[in-house]
Amino acid sequence: MRGLIAFAAVALIAAAPSPDFSLRGKIEQGGVAYGTAPQGTVSLTLGDETVPVAPDGRFMLGFDRNAPESLTLTAKTASGDVLTRTLEIGPHAWALQHVDVAKRPPVSNKEFARLRAPEIRQIVAARAEMSDSDGWKQHFAWPAHGRISGVFGSQRIYRGGEPGAYHSGVDIAGGAGAPVTAPADGVVVLAADKPFTLEGNLLMIDHGMGLNSAFLHLSKIVVKEGDHVKKGQLLGRIGSTGRATGPHLHWAMKWKGARIDPMSLTGPMTGQDLKKAAVEN
Repeated sequence: MRGLIAFAAVALIAAAPSPDFSLRGKIEQGGVAYGTAPQGTVSLTLGDETVPVAPDGRFMLGFDRNAPESLTLTAKTASGDVLTRTLEIGPHAWALQHVDVAKRPPVSNKEFARLRAPEIRQIVAARAEMSDSDGWKQHFAWPAHGRISGVFGSQRIYRGGEPGAYHSGVDIAGGAGAPVTAPADGVVVLAADKPFTLEGNLLMIDHGMGLNSAFLHLSKIVVKEGDHVKKGQLLGRIGSTGRATGPHLHWAMKWKGARIDPMSLTGPMTGQDLKKAAVEN
């Protein structure tokens, strides 16, 4: 894609300031952490996942909503040393709703499956892109403002303890046509030219280092694939396209294969954010 460059997942760190790992952030399910690799690191892994490392030695980690109790962070250095740290991953008290009804079996629909397959391929390909963006280093802003109508990780538990799918993002009921802006710098890796079956008008942005955002149900997209966008730049408008019961923005984030809580990057929506929503609507 235009504007994208290959970014090596393994980088030689020539002058990292520490002989050991330096970490900060939320080492918990759905959270993110940032660190500096040991001096001379040539490869870094978290469990079985390769961790991209910037030329200055900095990196980030994302912990899936269902991350295990612990994962091992392993660095291999140019001198042949192998340094490890076991990360204890804190559990998160997800919002669970127990309902006394049986879970419905999935509906088999050949037409849906025919339409869905190429959409999934586009999404997978977009998430595989790694750009030169440094957006991952920034403090993320809310891309829209309004009532939080759905929280990340929430889940229904049906009769017999059968779990339903958990909510994979944050829903913001900002009103039809309200602006959606870039939460951080990035590169557009997918801008749907027609609504997807579930996501509607779907926009995806790569923030670098394996971190990406997806914005669902948009009424309008005003950027195109390959565009470099800046934090706060207009991306589109809130809508109800795809499988949505009303106008809202569904904002989902992943680091590599891990689904993470966008609120772990933004913090809670503030009163100032809600004032912006009142002006926008």
